[in-house]
Parts: sequence; C-alpha cells; structure tokens
Amino acid sequence: MRVLSLGVLAAALILFLVLLPATLLMIFAGLLLAVFFRAGGLWIARHLSLRPAWGVAIFLLLIVGGFTIGGTVAAPAVSTQIDELWRQLPEAAQSLAERIEQYAWGRELLDRMEQTDLWSGAFGGAATQALGSAFGYLGNSVLLLFIALYGAFDPGTYRRGFLRLFAPSLRPEAGNVIDESIATLQSWLSAQLISMSVVGILTGLGLWLIGIPLALALGLIAGLLAFIPNVGPILAAIPGLLLAVPDGTNAVLMVLAVYMFVQTLESYVVTPIVQKQKVSLPPVLVISSQLVFGTLFGLIGLAMATPLTALLMQLVNRVYIRACLEREVESVHPMRERPCLPWEQSPRQAEA
Repeated sequence: MRVLSLGVLAAALILFLVLLPATLLMIFAGLLLAVFFRAGGLWIARHLSLRPAWGVAIFLLLIVGGFTIGGTVAAPAVSTQIDELWRQLPEAAQSLAERIEQYAWGRELLDRMEQTDLWSGAFGGAATQALGSAFGYLGNSVLLLFIALYGAFDPGTYRRGFLRLFAPSLRPEAGNVIDESIATLQSWLSAQLISMSVVGILTGLGLWLIGIPLALALGLIAGLLAFIPNVGPILAAIPGLLLAVPDGTNAVLMVLAVYMFVQTLESYVVTPIVQKQKVSLPPVLVISSQLVFGTLFGLIGLAMATPLTALLMQLVNRVYIRACLEREVESVHPMRERPCLPWEQSPRQAEA
C-alpha cells in the first residue's frame, strides 16, 4: 500500500506536469498567496486570542483598508507619475534611438527593427492574442484569489483530504513534510517582503535625491519587481535609465549607480540578514530555475521560480536526503554511532 499510494501520486503529478503545467503553476501561486493570508491571520489570532478564521478575516480587512487608505492618499500622486512615465518613456526611447544612430552598428540595428511591419496581419494576430491573454490572466487571477481565500480560511479540510491519498502508515510523515513545506514558504515570503520594501524605498529615495523625475513611480516599480530576484532589478532599472537619457551621460551614470547601490545593498546586506534565520538559496540554483521556468511558462514561471526552488530544496532535503540517503548509514552500520546532522542538532550543539 505504501508503494502503491506513492506511485499513484507520482503518476498524477507527472500527468499534470505533462498535460497542464501552467495550471499546476497557477494553483501553486494560489497556494502561496493562501500561505501569506494564513500566516498573517494566525499572527493576529495569536495576539488577540481569536480563532484562526477570524484572524484571517481581520488580516484581509487590514489589507483592503490599507490599500483603500493608501490609494486615497497616494493614488493621485502615484497615478499622475505613472501617467507621466508612460508619456515620457516613448520620448526617452526616441532620444536613445537618436544617440544610437550616431554609430554604424546602431544604424544597422535600427534598420533591422524598422523592417518589421507593425501593422501587418501577423502583428494584428499577435495583438489579438495578447488581448486574449490579458483576459485570460484576469480570469486566472480571480480563480487564484479564490484558491487563496479557501486555502487560508479552511486549510485543514484540504490537508486532511490530501493526506488520505497516502497509505495510513505514511500519513504522519506526510503531515510533517506538509508542515515543514508551509513553514519554508512562510519564511521565504517574509524575507521577500522585507527585501521588496527596502528596495522600493531606497530606489525611490535615491532617484529623488539625484533629481530624477517620477522617483515615486520608479521606486514602486523597483519594489514590485524585486519579487523576482536577479531578473527583477534589471527590468526595474530600464525605465529609470530611459528617463535619464535626455539629461546626458552623467545622469545615466548616476541613475545606474543608484540601482547598482540598492541592488548591492539588498544582495549583500539585507538579504543575508533577513534570510539568516529563514530560507537561504544558492544564487546559481535560483538563476537556473528562473531560466527553466521562465522559458517554459513565461512571466508566471519567472515569478514563481524562486518560491518553487525553496520548496523543492526543502522537499529534497526532507524526503530524499534525510529519509533515504542518510538512513543508509544506519542500515549498513546499525551499531555505529554517527554524528548528528545539522538539522538534528540542538541549538547548543550547533553553536559548538
């Protein structure tokens, strides 16, 4: 029964990955949002001595209220800056094109770009496809929100249903793996939110100090894109650099210095501090997963690559290394006393 239950689950997962990989990724995004709502609700419930469901409800009301108040106070300034950003970006791109035309390689590049007929039928089909994709993303976002709400308010029902798919002897161990996986995602989310806040505030403040227009909107974009490590900061720097092009090379270098300083501070100071007690991911592994998931699933894959990597690392460590490989020592040398592994040590032993 143990082997049968694991085989059925593995076959179902492989079938989903082959037939509906994007759907599986959207479900994971909904579950990640549910973990965020549940963690905030449990924190409120613990401090106010309430039931978890009431804590989640209060947390959601606080989020909605925060967005409402923030939108009422800051929306006019933010929306004005975003509108101005959209207006100025084409002008900045045109200024950049004029500078590139001064070089032979630049003229050749622009000529090749101009050969693309933006009004051709192919472009029209692409535009129609993009419009359909926009509506598809809107519908998926609504479904994602419902997954998050149901998962946050009543996770026990789905946890018990999932555990029933395992053989009875495996259910306690499977329950522990689920709990550790949720804790891993909670730790990653808290660390990521701190990093996003720091990046957004420092970027906006730095651009404002050097006199770059629309610093508030650019800081907001940088903070949001910081959700995607490594790739997000590069994408966030493009609008700021384009806006600095008309002001000359010095302005471009100053903007580049601000983004590089914030990224360096986030990578070597903020992230190590917030991840010291949370989830630490090898950079090469993160970049590789972003390349794979971004190529396979596009933007949603790029956004979900890092939390998926954190979850997969935890599962490999828990299910494969600890449950399989490390038991080989006990099976081969049952009487040999082996040293405690890092995750099995007490805090005092770890310090020693």
